[in-house]
Amino acid sequence: MSLDLETARTIIAGARAHASEAGFKPMTVVVLDDGGHVVAVEREDGSSMKRFEIGFGKAHGALSLGMGSRSLMGRAEQQPYFIAAVTSAVGGALVPVPGGVLVRDGDGALLGAVGITGDTSDNDEAAAVAGIGAAGLTAQVD
Repeated sequence: MSLDLETARTIIAGARAHASEAGFKPMTVVVLDDGGHVVAVEREDGSSMKRFEIGFGKAHGALSLGMGSRSLMGRAEQQPYFIAAVTSAVGGALVPVPGGVLVRDGDGALLGAVGITGDTSDNDEAAAVAGIGAAGLTAQVD
C-alpha cells in the first residue's frame, strides 16, 4: 500500500475537521509519501506565511530520522549538536517540535508522514493524529 492522493486528502480533511471542532487557529497540513515527496497540502485561510515550510520540515524531519517530531524535540534538547548537524544534512528541512507524525498501515509499514502547523505544537500533533486515524491508518508520534 502506498500513501496516495485520495488517502492524503482524507488525512487532511480529518485533521482540519478536528482542528475546527477544537477551535484551533488556521492550519497548514502537509502530507508526504515514504520517499519524502509532497502528496498533498492545504493551507487554511488566515494561516500565516511560511507555514508550508514549517509543516514540511516537521514531516520531512520525522521521515528523515524515523521518529515523530515530538521525539526529535527530545533529541534536540539532549543532543543539540546532532540535531543541528542533521538539519544541515537534510537541507534545513527539519523542525524538531510536535506536529510531525509518521503514518503507518495496519501491519506497521511506513507509508509517509504528516506535518501540521498553525496552533500550538501539541494541538498540531493532535490534529495530525486525528487526520491519520480518519484515514484508518496508524499514527506514530514517538
